[in-house]
Amino acid sequence: MMPVRRTQGWLPSIFNDFFDNDWMVKANATAPAINVLETEKEYKVELAAPGMTKDDFNVRIDEDNNLVISMEKKAENKEEKKDGRYLRREFSYSKFQQTMILPDNVDKEKIAASVEHGVLNIELPKLSEEEVKKPNRQIEIK
Repeated sequence: MMPVRRTQGWLPSIFNDFFDNDWMVKANATAPAINVLETEKEYKVELAAPGMTKDDFNVRIDEDNNLVISMEKKAENKEEKKDGRYLRREFSYSKFQQTMILPDNVDKEKIAASVEHGVLNIELPKLSEEEVKKPNRQIEIK
């Protein structure tokens, strides 16, 4: 006996034909992919950002000691007739912000970031075990 695959009825094809066409534009609501790698000495964050440069990014530590990665890109492509009206004009705008809670063992003074081959790389060095283990301070009760 051979297994038989039943085809779906006509109803799903109507939805596919309606929503999967050129006249109904799909919104691109995806965020850049982020990888986080932990080694013995540091954490590494990699954010996929094809076509972006270092000027498009802002990496900072906020008032709550969280890592905030933001990206903003404005692009304008013009194909114009020199002494007339616009024949074609396109604008593109991308904006992204991600906040990450940093572990307590990150040395916030030595965080570094770079952009290479369409990837934002952020290095988060770890504090040594001695720096993490701060001595307990006794508080005098008055």
